[in-house]
Amino acid sequence: MNFADDLYKEIILDHYRSKKNRRRLDPADYHQEGVNPSCGDDIELFIKTDGGIISEVTYDGIGCSICTASANMLCEALVGNSIEFAGKVLSRFKGMLTRAEEPDFPDSAADLEAMQGVRDYPVRIKCALLAWSTLDQILSDIQSDANPQ
Repeated sequence: MNFADDLYKEIILDHYRSKKNRRRLDPADYHQEGVNPSCGDDIELFIKTDGGIISEVTYDGIGCSICTASANMLCEALVGNSIEFAGKVLSRFKGMLTRAEEPDFPDSAADLEAMQGVRDYPVRIKCALLAWSTLDQILSDIQSDANPQ
């Protein structure tokens, strides 16, 4: 175990312990629930927007330490940024975990790099991605609202 691994584990534990973003947001502009039936993780994601900017993101639910730490990291990374930024960070996060792409996160999302070690444990990748897959559903909802048919 090297210093970087220890640091990443500490970052993940800090996010797991944090309760700052773990609450229902009412009213929320967007809300989706993500479930991983293979392990029981169940995360609800709530987002408020203001003119294309994410003004608030919270989550609620139950999940393992990786799942809830990832959800908290998502909240921290996206607040104050654009919907477009959220899509780019989502793509980079998924690429880091599923395609072993090198992390390239802006400073506001730098803690996400701590999750790259999860890719060494394939059974835990779904845990780390649950909140992000839920975000993907919300981004689809936002796109639908912006381009009604």
